[in-house]
Amino acid sequence: MSRAFAIVNSYGRHTDVKGMQDYRPVSAFMFCGRYRLIDFALSNLSNSGIDRIQVYVGQNPRSLAEHLADGRIYNLNAKRGKLQLLFNQDSNENDIYNTDVAAYRANLDIIERAKQPYVIITPGYMVFRQNFEDFLQAHIDSGADITLLYHKVNNAKEHYRNMNILNLNRQKGVKSIENNKGTADERNISMSTLVMSKDLFISLINKAAKTSSVYRLIDIINDELENLDVRGYQHKGHFAAVYDFRSYYGANMELLDVDEAKELFSDDWPFYTQTTDAAPVHYFPGGKAHHSMIANGTHVEGVIENSIIGRDVTIMKGAYIKNSIILGHDLIGENAHIENQVIDKWVKIIHAKEIVAPDDDPGYIRREDTL
Repeated sequence: MSRAFAIVNSYGRHTDVKGMQDYRPVSAFMFCGRYRLIDFALSNLSNSGIDRIQVYVGQNPRSLAEHLADGRIYNLNAKRGKLQLLFNQDSNENDIYNTDVAAYRANLDIIERAKQPYVIITPGYMVFRQNFEDFLQAHIDSGADITLLYHKVNNAKEHYRNMNILNLNRQKGVKSIENNKGTADERNISMSTLVMSKDLFISLINKAAKTSSVYRLIDIINDELENLDVRGYQHKGHFAAVYDFRSYYGANMELLDVDEAKELFSDDWPFYTQTTDAAPVHYFPGGKAHHSMIANGTHVEGVIENSIIGRDVTIMKGAYIKNSIILGHDLIGENAHIENQVIDKWVKIIHAKEIVAPDDDPGYIRREDTL
């Protein structure tokens, strides 16, 4: 049995993906044509031998609940392992009350019953590969109270806006935690992933609730930096965070680069997801694809370039798709020109013949629309 249980949460203060988020939580977003974003967190935990996992779900939970089912797809131990979906009644008065602390307090009895002495918390809206057993052992060996995972970037002026950054001393002790305001390129981006003892976690939850009704876990940790030994642990390899629409689009598209994909995907570290028995992609006469990811069940009569196509998409004769993400179960009609778009599920493009957005400002087609 692992020494830690895990919490995967979807309560990201800095995630706001307008349009797509109206239909499902960010953690349930399709990724690379076949995965959901949460698959990466749960696969990392499973591969690390952590099989007691709590998934905290906020609004629009149906899509995520259907995908996760009983957790068997993540190769969790059938006898000892358990995947729990835990819910909190979100406030309708003001979204600022919908915090991770509120969700934890609503399920505090379940947290207290966990037998493992440590807890690992990780988000369901970031894409990376991480051995959490190594992360846990490094925390234990350091003697720290809390260890935070971070990724060093050199493009923080343009990206990761309003995400948290860690200011570290030479020993990788955390001096402060603040929002990224885009004032410097080189930053240590917090990956919202941390480890601590279960007892300290419970204590911080209660302290945060007494301090402020809008406090999140990271807020109380920031307040307690002078009283606690909080360390940073650097992540290396591919890292993507989904915090707005453009970051979602970019996180998908950058994995069309083979070198980037090799940094994330590895034969000895599988990422699990729901599979289907659909037929392979069927290319009809005239159907072509270049530098693209195309999921099974898709019928291609048109031309696809530098795009990601989800399952069961029909692309009819004369259609041209470039620099786009099509989530699945869509119909792209004859001679349609689609460029720089994200097309949600169950869309039919029949009458519109040209849907093109600027390269630096991709467009979005709503779920179940007919154009």
